[in-house]
Amino acid sequence: MYRNYHEGVRYSVQPGDSFWGLARQFALNAEELYAANPYVNPYYLFVGQELFIPTLQRQKDCITPREVELMRNERSLWEEHVAWTRMAIISLTFNLPDIEFVLARLLKNATDMGDMFRPIYGDVAADTYATLIKEHLLIAADLVKAAIAGDAQAAETAERKWYQNADEIAVFLNSVNPYLEENEVRDMFYTHLRLTKDEAISMINKDYEKDIAIYDEIEKQAREMADMISDAMIKLYPDLQR
Repeated sequence: MYRNYHEGVRYSVQPGDSFWGLARQFALNAEELYAANPYVNPYYLFVGQELFIPTLQRQKDCITPREVELMRNERSLWEEHVAWTRMAIISLTFNLPDIEFVLARLLKNATDMGDMFRPIYGDVAADTYATLIKEHLLIAADLVKAAIAGDAQAAETAERKWYQNADEIAVFLNSVNPYLEENEVRDMFYTHLRLTKDEAISMINKDYEKDIAIYDEIEKQAREMADMISDAMIKLYPDLQR
């Protein structure tokens, strides 16, 4: 998987790897890894891509069962997040009779994300995060509805609120965990918003091939967001590794 070089190792990206996960795995921070790979887009790694790990001594750490569980649960929540968002876009676009139930299930994802935080960051943080994610989802629904109706002003207003909400989420996550750097979280959420908007527009325009291609990007990026959040939990609370 990797081999020694004079000042470090070359690592071949494996399925499921994320930039932030690899930084943690090799006991680096994201800035160190990016400095060693300035031409790599940290949001879009691909299997087989080679990264230079700037150290000769560090080797891949073992992952404990608790870490695996935490990362798996966080990934599951974000995979559900984007999947139910997609189903809501489809139901809204085609005026399907299941929209009430789809939106209810989508909003449950916000509660579940808050509950994931509860044993780690406490009740106040969990409830705040759930509220912010719920706002994120409701604003997204408003944006899709406005786009379907062709109401450019309403769509612009919703999109502005959407990005303001992303800013609030970035500030909040950094406040509960300093390893979640505000700028990095904001960039990740902005990418998520852009891709989701493009997905909705492609669906509304009946450009299904493009819509599916965008959703593939959304899934990959959602897993990277999940890894960034769970990695930060493990760094802040080393006992989670046991």
